[in-house]
Amino acid sequence: MVRGVRGATTVLNNEENEILEATKELFKEVIEKNKIDPNSVAHVIITVTEDLNATFPAKVLRTLSGWTYVPVMCSTEIPVPNGLPKCIRVMLTVNTDLNQEEINHIYLREAVRLRPDLQLTDTHNQV
Repeated sequence: MVRGVRGATTVLNNEENEILEATKELFKEVIEKNKIDPNSVAHVIITVTEDLNATFPAKVLRTLSGWTYVPVMCSTEIPVPNGLPKCIRVMLTVNTDLNQEEINHIYLREAVRLRPDLQLTDTHNQV
């Protein structure tokens, strides 16, 4: 079965290292909480808000073991008025036996406001 696994986080500044660190933290949580093997991933889409352009957050996946050949694409999020600023969102399309309600969508830092209904009790929501 093919499922989408979502996640998001925020940063305080439009700085390369901060964006990469936050993205790495997010991916590690998504991968761990959903027990994702990179060979089961069809592709990954990463979006950032318009105020984040210091780097491509996809660079982080290339530093993780086994993710070299997973197709990844970055894009800019739709600039909705009053949207959450400095936000990085991810969508992994994964082959899994999990049911929809068993997928752990991960929202960190200020991004917990995007989907408070999906929060795990141990999700990091501190900056």
